[in-house]
Amino acid sequence: MFGQSREQLRRMYVDAWRKQQTDEPLSPLETMIAEVVTMHPEYQALLKRGEDALDKDFPAAQGETNPFMHMGMHIAIREQLSTDRPAGIVDAIRTLLARVQDAHEVEHRVMECLGQSLWEAQRAGQTPDEVAYLRCVQGLARH
Repeated sequence: MFGQSREQLRRMYVDAWRKQQTDEPLSPLETMIAEVVTMHPEYQALLKRGEDALDKDFPAAQGETNPFMHMGMHIAIREQLSTDRPAGIVDAIRTLLARVQDAHEVEHRVMECLGQSLWEAQRAGQTPDEVAYLRCVQGLARH
């Protein structure tokens, strides 16, 4: 999924949501995308715009959140859970979920750690530090 262009990635979201709305068969990835979109009604109108959604910029300097990045982070966290990578992430998130009792809120909290890890890696020109990321999530689970 992540080796594609920005337009191709965004098109996956638009197409998955369209298929969900028209009861067309979905691939497993499209099903995951549709689940995430369902959790975010604030992004549904954008996805319904189809082609118009593909080129839109979301400047952080103007306080805009990129919905595709946000939903992509939800999917990344779910993929981490399916593979337990980094090793221990499943246990840390289960512990956090037992305390918070809301899977969507848990993903948003974990997203803070993931975003920080990605930002630091990009700034340093390195791959993300899985150990530091896991420690951050474990810290959420303890507090």
